[in-house]
Amino acid sequence: MATTGDVESDKSESKDTTDSPQAGKIDILLKATGDAPILKKRKWLVEGEKDIGFILNFVKHSLKMERNECLFIYINQAFAPAPDQKIKNLYSCFGSDGKLILHYSKTPAWG
Repeated sequence: MATTGDVESDKSESKDTTDSPQAGKIDILLKATGDAPILKKRKWLVEGEKDIGFILNFVKHSLKMERNECLFIYINQAFAPAPDQKIKNLYSCFGSDGKLILHYSKTPAWG
């Protein structure tokens, strides 16, 4: 389960991390899609070695979802990455403006 040491809130919206994320951490922007509740904090710093499964668990925990409820994560509003995909690999392929934008939904939305 996600702990406060694993995921940090990024309080500075104007921080520039375009070239290299600080200490292996990557800016993640989480956007709600469809009927998913909106998170109070949307921008987070996550270690690049974490995988999408970690993000799934973190978002489910943050939204106080039951274990049996489904949550879908999408990149570029097009495809759902495998739960074992590393954040740093997805960032290097699909990151833009210094962050990786992930959309989450409780129902299938794209792809």
